[in-house]
Amino acid sequence: MTDPPNSNPPPAEDLPEPVVQHRHINVSLIWVVPVLAALVGLSLVVNNWLQAGPQISITFTTAEGLEAGKTPVKYKSVVIGKVTRISLSEDRRKVRVEVALEKSAAGFATYDARYWVVRPRIGLGGISGVDTLLSGTFIGADVGNSNQEKYQFQGLETPPAVLHGAPGKSFVLHSGDLGSLDIGSPVYYRRIQVGRVVSYQLNPDGKSVSLRIFVDGPHDRYVTTVSRFWNASGVDLSLGANGLKLNSQSLATVFAGGVAFQEPPGPHPSTPAPEDASYRLFNDQVAALAPPDGPPRYIRMRFNQSLRGLAVDAPVEFFGIDIGKVVSINLDYDEQAERFPVTVGAVIYPQRLGHAYDKLVELARAQGGDADLGQIMRTLVSDGLRAQARTGNLLTGQLYIAMDFIPKADKVDFNTSATPLEIPTAPGSFDKLQEQLADIVTKLQKVPFDSIGQNLDHSLADLDQTLKQLNEEVLPEFKQTLGTAGNALSADSPLRHNLGGTLQELERMARSLRALSDYLSGHPEALIRGRRDDPAPIPPAASPRSKP
Repeated sequence: MTDPPNSNPPPAEDLPEPVVQHRHINVSLIWVVPVLAALVGLSLVVNNWLQAGPQISITFTTAEGLEAGKTPVKYKSVVIGKVTRISLSEDRRKVRVEVALEKSAAGFATYDARYWVVRPRIGLGGISGVDTLLSGTFIGADVGNSNQEKYQFQGLETPPAVLHGAPGKSFVLHSGDLGSLDIGSPVYYRRIQVGRVVSYQLNPDGKSVSLRIFVDGPHDRYVTTVSRFWNASGVDLSLGANGLKLNSQSLATVFAGGVAFQEPPGPHPSTPAPEDASYRLFNDQVAALAPPDGPPRYIRMRFNQSLRGLAVDAPVEFFGIDIGKVVSINLDYDEQAERFPVTVGAVIYPQRLGHAYDKLVELARAQGGDADLGQIMRTLVSDGLRAQARTGNLLTGQLYIAMDFIPKADKVDFNTSATPLEIPTAPGSFDKLQEQLADIVTKLQKVPFDSIGQNLDHSLADLDQTLKQLNEEVLPEFKQTLGTAGNALSADSPLRHNLGGTLQELERMARSLRALSDYLSGHPEALIRGRRDDPAPIPPAASPRSKP
């Protein structure tokens, strides 16, 4: 058995003093590598955050050729960012491309920055984006001078024709329609390409088009304040006194269209045009280089004849000079005459007459009247000026309006204050010919051809009866008479012997008359005194040998 424990504790001074031991933490070297990696990663994140540029969003119609994390953004072939994310828009009609720009490219997140997808393109203006066949599709960028920040952009579907900062000037052209021009169409000066069409838009009134062109420097100095622009698209084929002419700026204008400009002939100031100067775009070179048209005037003409072949834009000529064009053709009704006249409206440019118009103005002022078109036209109308519809092409039957002086024209009342001025008309030469032919046909219709034919039938029947009587009765008797005359003129007939003697007597009488006429021509006094006796013959002289 064990002894029971002692229930009495030992005294306090007999207990051992507790010893406190400090435990040392031992870190293993294996944790050094992750810590260093975390520090390096953290430094990279901080450095990337410090070097990161703005985040922008670009909207395109399609994401063809674009890849998140791979497609770069370039400016002048220098990478300034990368596509980070591609997603659809809320309406699923477009794609939204998120781009992370570098910090050095923070200026591309401004209001005038532009972005587009660079890919191979083949068009009428040429081939672009060929380098992407090897490097792949990328997003092109362009930036201007704006400092206003912007982070949402609408991407361009086609590359811009002109980049910001390019040397040159922009100009605005106004035309009735676009024709065959397009963005990128070339601009020519003396058949050398010096620029291109950069944009176009329909004007707010919907009646015209405005085009913006860019002329590269230093060629922009050739655009002066008096320069003329015309549409050089296609080919210009003309047939004149010098033969057939074919004119074109280049082969590219035949397919892609083009614009050409030049200064008009003659002395003029050659002041370079300012930026964004406006010009009119003419349809052809002839119209562009023609003298200024001046203000247009609207006139009206009333024709009492058919105007088949006359169309809108038909020329209005004065002595062969094109002074305007037809703008409207309307059919009217005259209740009194019960006819359907044709009212033709035209726009004319009086200043196209040149010095003739200036002299007419001076003449009107000298007469004490107003030097306006109404007073001038009144003087010309009183002298016989009339409008005529004449044939311009015999093959197509096209008509044009000719202003010409008609001799002995009927006097008409001309209202100088009418708006518009109404020019009196006269039938054309072809219309007169038609009227004359109609009169001839009317007269021919009045000829009684039926009665003439019946009388001719009776006359022919009588003639036939007469010919039968001649063949049956007259001709046999005439034949018998000719036989009797033939017997009377035979060689042994007395009639022939008497006829031969008579002819001999006539021959002797003719010789006597000839001798008498010869004598009287030498001795006309014989008609009064009679014929003198012939002198006695003179005996021949004796020769010396005949003497005894």
